[in-house]
Amino acid sequence: MSSPKSDLLQGTLDMLILKVVAPGAIHGYAISKRLRQISQDVLQIQQGSLYPALHRLEERKWLQAEWKDAESGREAKFYRLTAAGRKQLEVETSNWERLSGAVAQVMRTHEA
Repeated sequence: MSSPKSDLLQGTLDMLILKVVAPGAIHGYAISKRLRQISQDVLQIQQGSLYPALHRLEERKWLQAEWKDAESGREAKFYRLTAAGRKQLEVETSNWERLSGAVAQVMRTHEA
């Protein structure tokens, strides 16, 4: 049986990446794997979405990247949050909490 797909709201992927990167430097594949683990396989981010998002976050100066050896022995690009990225994560988190609270409120409404 296949699991239901989860479509992310536009901009949500950036917030999730910032959240996963916040604890420390991590490479792209590990970001995808971590999101999948935390969400219990609900969020499965494809490379075609993940890597453009990582580049976008780098361009916005929210992430900084450097090439290092990964645990596999191969070189990988590791991403870490910048000060601006940490501030953006706070903004994104606040906006998400407000939005998800509003959606939850609508979903609890009973029609007459």
